[in-house]
Amino acid sequence: MSKKGKSSVKCPEQKKEDMEVPAKHRKMDTTSPASPLCFDSPASLFQSLISPTTVDEFFREHWEKKPLLLQRSDPALVSYYRSLFQLSDLKQLCAQGLEYTRDLNMVRCVNGDKAVMNNEGRVKYSQLRKDFNQKKATIQFHQPQRFKDELWHIQERLECFFGALVGSNVYITPEDSQGLPPHYDDVEVFILQLEGEKHWRLYEPTVPLAREYSTEPEERIGKPTHDIILKAGDLLYFPRGTIHQADTPAGVEHSTHLTLSTYQIMSWGDFVLDVFPGFMLNSMKNDISLRRGLPRNLLTSAHMGSEVKKHVCTILRNLAEQLEQDEQDLRSSEMRRDFISNRLPPYHLQEEDLAPVGKLPTLEDLVCVRFREHVVLTLEPSSDNTDEAMKLAAFVLHSLRNKRETHMMGPRGHHHDDDEEEEDEDEDEKTVQGLDFPMSHLPALQQLLSGERLRVAELPLQQDADKLGLVLGLWTEGLLQVC
Repeated sequence: MSKKGKSSVKCPEQKKEDMEVPAKHRKMDTTSPASPLCFDSPASLFQSLISPTTVDEFFREHWEKKPLLLQRSDPALVSYYRSLFQLSDLKQLCAQGLEYTRDLNMVRCVNGDKAVMNNEGRVKYSQLRKDFNQKKATIQFHQPQRFKDELWHIQERLECFFGALVGSNVYITPEDSQGLPPHYDDVEVFILQLEGEKHWRLYEPTVPLAREYSTEPEERIGKPTHDIILKAGDLLYFPRGTIHQADTPAGVEHSTHLTLSTYQIMSWGDFVLDVFPGFMLNSMKNDISLRRGLPRNLLTSAHMGSEVKKHVCTILRNLAEQLEQDEQDLRSSEMRRDFISNRLPPYHLQEEDLAPVGKLPTLEDLVCVRFREHVVLTLEPSSDNTDEAMKLAAFVLHSLRNKRETHMMGPRGHHHDDDEEEEDEDEDEKTVQGLDFPMSHLPALQQLLSGERLRVAELPLQQDADKLGLVLGLWTEGLLQVC
């Protein structure tokens, strides 16, 4: 499982992509150590994060299968990891108005249970350090990418790589202490050791690839499959469902580690739940057998019976055959919208980057899409349906106006290892930004979003007015420019 060696990866010279127009960046902090990670593309970032393991090897041997330990002694990597978050950062962060529960928890494992040691309201740094030193409480800091630019950069690239939300927590544990009892999570976990050392024990899952968080009593989990010490610069990955616990050893002043987590609610089962309603509704339009009524009193029967089960099996087999023969794509209902509305905005995107760029497109211009990694195309019921017949429209959704400050902080957030934290169920739903177009525009949109530079006059639409309307809509939204 363990791989040793330096993690630095030589970045290939960045290729000039006609389609990708980078956002303007704020001036970077020149005191920060140079990054050993490669941000040229989402794939290069992930490759540099797990180096010397290759991406192919990782997904073949480890992803959803078994842990990966990377023990590394690269001084540049150690320095860079420390810059991501450290105990001394908390003094300045507390001055920004942190609150208990929302921004951080104080927790300790006591007799196999989690004890929450939060105070009320605002976090005072002096009290935080007192509880840390005297009560041996672990500081669990939620979603530090809201405050740390480099974590924003890393997680934004990882969200592009995985096509899934990526959350994070920082855990700062004092000497000879443990913050959380043995438990498993519903997310894929990457641990980056930032400061000090942490003693980890991993156990065989009782629920492989678990879909929810749960604690496990010591007497049930058996002996560890892995018993390891993480040092600064090391990385540990384990699949969701892996039972784990961690403590700071005696003689180590404190440990700081970052947990990156992804693939929550991203299974095949979740996908089928998402696409099946739309597929079934479409099938009912064309198949009279699906529109025939249920037997009388079926819903009030104590048992459905074998005949009902057989009939449902026949329906499902027929639907499967229809799906194999159908050339139309499956239509996502909520998963795409959930991802695009909750993900991070492009790294260091500024307000001025959201305005239309350059000249107004004309029929003779070559045009290209901006921020293509942050745009998705979905087919959904039209927002202007006025009759009973459902009509589909092509929606171009994007995350350019998402707020970094609220990333992963709502009910959809990854507060893993913290099942007791209460979320605000009444929080306003996030509005998905984007445009909708008639289905006749779908081929043109697909061409544009595939990465091609296209002349407006050559877009696959019948009328010049439709071609101009399409590109002007995208241009006004800040999603397109003349190349």
